[in-house]
Amino acid sequence: MKIVVRDIPPRAAWTLEQGGVHPLLARLFAARGVLGMDELDDGLARLLPPDGMKGLGEAAVLLADSIAAGERLCIVADYDCDGATACAVGVRGLRLLGAAHVDYLVPDRVADGYGLTPAIAQRVKERGADVLITVDNGIASVEGVAAANALGLQVLVTDHHLPGPQLPDAAVIVNPNQPGCTFVSKAIAGVGVMFYVLLALRSELRRRGVFTPQDQPKLDALLPLVALGTVADVVRLDPNNRRLVAQGLRRVRAGALPCGLASLFAVAGRESRAATTFDFGFAVGPRLNAAGRLSDMTLGIECLLTDDAGRAEELARALDAINRERRDIETGMREQAMEIVDGLFEPGAEPPPAVCVFDPDFHEGVVGIVASRVKERLHRPVFVFAASQAPGREHELKGSGRSIPGFHLRDALDLVAKRHPGVLLRFGGHAMAAGCTIAEEHLDVFEQALVRVAQEWLDAATLSRRLETDGPLAPEYRRPDLVDTLHHAVWGQGFAPPVFSEVVEIVSQRLVADRHLQLKLKHQGQPVDGIWFGRTEPLPARVKLAFRLDADEWQGVRRVRFLVEGAEF
Repeated sequence: MKIVVRDIPPRAAWTLEQGGVHPLLARLFAARGVLGMDELDDGLARLLPPDGMKGLGEAAVLLADSIAAGERLCIVADYDCDGATACAVGVRGLRLLGAAHVDYLVPDRVADGYGLTPAIAQRVKERGADVLITVDNGIASVEGVAAANALGLQVLVTDHHLPGPQLPDAAVIVNPNQPGCTFVSKAIAGVGVMFYVLLALRSELRRRGVFTPQDQPKLDALLPLVALGTVADVVRLDPNNRRLVAQGLRRVRAGALPCGLASLFAVAGRESRAATTFDFGFAVGPRLNAAGRLSDMTLGIECLLTDDAGRAEELARALDAINRERRDIETGMREQAMEIVDGLFEPGAEPPPAVCVFDPDFHEGVVGIVASRVKERLHRPVFVFAASQAPGREHELKGSGRSIPGFHLRDALDLVAKRHPGVLLRFGGHAMAAGCTIAEEHLDVFEQALVRVAQEWLDAATLSRRLETDGPLAPEYRRPDLVDTLHHAVWGQGFAPPVFSEVVEIVSQRLVADRHLQLKLKHQGQPVDGIWFGRTEPLPARVKLAFRLDADEWQGVRRVRFLVEGAEF
């Protein structure tokens, strides 16, 4: 591993300091591209205006007309955290804005697969719906939208995924990544797109005289869910996304959050009054995602929709139990995947430029998590496949991929599809995460094709693991109150949490739970505790470490400790 230090533009750091930003935060923000105080203004008034998003005006008119006519609306969700929060935001928001009949349907990962299919459209029609609204899916559902149209449904597609060569023939499409959309925040999550649809709808209802600025419903109550879905979907936290997340966190910390979200914080053992982006990404989000992976995301959506505290607690406990089951399945799959990976190349040799892993016993709901773990170990683009459990599709393999910087996974799949027509039955996704379905007989062809693309696109520098850090930590900043300040800020994909690096002295080290290396360090001559989770090999007496800051409490005294991320030997 090569530890590198981010460049810190001195003028930007100075400008932020002059604006009143703490010197440490000024340095961190400047290193992440923040040039001025306006980018740190997270007020609602600073959100990008809705009128820049193609299709929003038409979507608002469609929904306002439907509400006025008393029509029935049905949201078709996705089965991950972004899809669940987008669905909950849609249902809550449409009801707030006067829709009398709002239903939702979430596909089953195994039986239905991803997105709006003709079968899903039929089920929506059978529920008596007049308008079908997709959230976090639909941009690739050409056949599903056609089927819905044939059934007499009006279709509004809201999505954020990259479109394919053909757009669905929906009444309206709202997606910042569709051709001709000038909305600057291309990284907005599906839940963010739905929130913007509601903003546009409220504006249209004001124009029609249904509401005035004084009596219109307050949509900011939905921001905790927008923040959760945005962080959990690991979209890039550009300035607009950071504002959405900051606004949501502010309300969660103030206690203004749905009772289901509060219950999820409780079962995760996290304090909502001190909520962080880490809690969204690693505590609350996984418990929602687990329902879509192993069970039925209806459980998760109901948890986010209920206003009954007792029901919320019951649903949160059920989601927590599913998540524990998910962790057990993941542990076994990860161990098996690592054994397969170890057989792909000789010890000490370089792994291939891309890796595919399949085992007949893998669970298709967990392949994405396992792909992430293999990618972290090898620093290679990775696809993990499982056999489909859908009736009549036992010959198909469902794969989930995770990538490294410099390798756009969805574009790679597109190139494989062009070079080998018929191998990819379905595919979609983003730069860093994507999914696909193939026939089992085509696994070898797919693997060879993916490796070839990786050989063409990746060079030695890209394949070398690099850990970007913020350089040395001044000893005066090694304080629990500053740890709290750092944790309070909005960090995530594209706006990485602070990681510091420098040479330290290892005073003592020992294994805890046979899996983690507990350390006594000297940092600039002063003692500090540290821990390296998942590391079992000992460290030399002096070593360059990359570490995050944490604070723990012992006998009423809070102390800083280092959470080690990596080392350069």
